[in-house]
Order: sequence, then structure tokens, then C-alpha cells
Amino acid sequence: MHIYLSGYAKQMTDIARQVQAAYDQIVWAYAARNHGTLADNLITLAARLVQHTGRSAHIIDVGCGTGRDMAWFESHGLTVTGIDLSSGMLAYARGQVSGHLLAMNMCHLGFCHASFDGAWCCAALLHVPKRDAAHALGEIRRVLKSGGRFATFDVVSNSDEPHYPLPWARTPAASFLLTAAATREAIEPAGFRTLAWRDDTEAAKAWIALLRASGPPPSPNLGVVMGPDFAQLSANLGRNLLEGRLGVLSAVFEAA
Repeated sequence: MHIYLSGYAKQMTDIARQVQAAYDQIVWAYAARNHGTLADNLITLAARLVQHTGRSAHIIDVGCGTGRDMAWFESHGLTVTGIDLSSGMLAYARGQVSGHLLAMNMCHLGFCHASFDGAWCCAALLHVPKRDAAHALGEIRRVLKSGGRFATFDVVSNSDEPHYPLPWARTPAASFLLTAAATREAIEPAGFRTLAWRDDTEAAKAWIALLRASGPPPSPNLGVVMGPDFAQLSANLGRNLLEGRLGVLSAVFEAA
């Protein structure tokens, strides 16, 4: 695999270290809760990416986590390279997928220009500080071939300030959510053209309801590894979605 050395600063930021440490800590509980069959709305988005790229494509999963989404794409014939900050997540993923897995920050992707036919990014952009969002999106565009496709699924903010703490941010200072409009305004200037745009908030509400109905995950319990405020983190996420303070966006873009 050809590795590109980005000119962007290589030193991991304090924020990136915090994200890495948090996911390293919760990997087994996270996998117990999230690894498995994709939700219907994610399957719809993933299938749209496959439709655009073709089944012989090589794609990058940006923020691959436990390899759940990678495994789906591999089962549909694609070659997938996964990157993630968390070595714990990557260690788990190695038992689930056959593609390359690399510890990497999306703000400096270590690949040559035009290495991939497509890119998948699920609930990862929310960890990128707003000051770095344009660079991260530019990196995704750089490693995509012209005409390649970029599919993203992420939480977005609405007009009102959300209730904290949240699973990815315990205080407003640690939250980097963009509105749906600002997300589009950040992605398109990075060299992308919008092909599909969908508000997936209702599907996310259904997913939250399903998680609540499923009860606590197997040991280790998320409340143990994430701290005593885990119940509040989960409750606030659901509350923010129900109150319209947060939304969920899925979209597909073409690399111009």
C-alpha cells in the first residue's frame, strides 16, 4: 500500500488523544451495543454508495470503529481500507474484517492522491474540531479519484443548544457539531457535488427507542466503562433528538 506523508501537522492534538482514549476504553461494550446488523437507514445509504462505485471498488472507511460497516461492504464484494484513531477499536475490527486497518487521523490521511473509488464516514465528523473540518474534508477529497463518491452519516445541530452531557461531548466546549446547512457548506467547497441529501432524524429516533427496549448490554456494562453519567448521556441524546435540538443527516457526494 502506498503511503502519502501529508504536510498537515502529524502531532496528535489533545482532542484527538481524548477521542482515542475514550474509544479505547469502551471498545468491548461499544461492540456489544453497536456491532452487528446495520440499521435500515444505514443499509440504504451504504447500498447507494455501492450502486455508485460498483462492487469492484476500493473504498476507505473513515472512522471504521469495530469494523461493522467494513464487514457489510466486504460482504457485498468491495475492497475496504479502514482507519481509526482507536487502537482498541482496530484490534477488535481485525477479528471481523479482511481489509487493511490503520491507526490514522482523518485530518492527515496517509495515502497517495486518488487512492480510492469511494469513502464512507459514519458518525466520525462530529469528533473533528470546527477549525479542522475543512482540512479533514479536503483530505477525504484528496484521496478520492475524480468522480469518486463520499457517503456520510452524522449527527447535526439544530437551532437550539442541546442538553449536555452527550456521548461524544460532556460540555459545549467539547462539541463540534455543525448544522445540516453548515455541513453542506463545508463539504461542497472541499471539492464535492451533492448527489443525495436526506434527513434521517426519524430513523435515529427509532434506533434510540430500539436500544432502550433492548436493555443493558453484556458485561462490561457501558455504565461502568463510560462512568456513572452514562444513563444521562444516553437519555440526553434521545431527548435532544425528540426535542429537535439534534438531527441526523445522511448524504452522498461526488468528487468533482
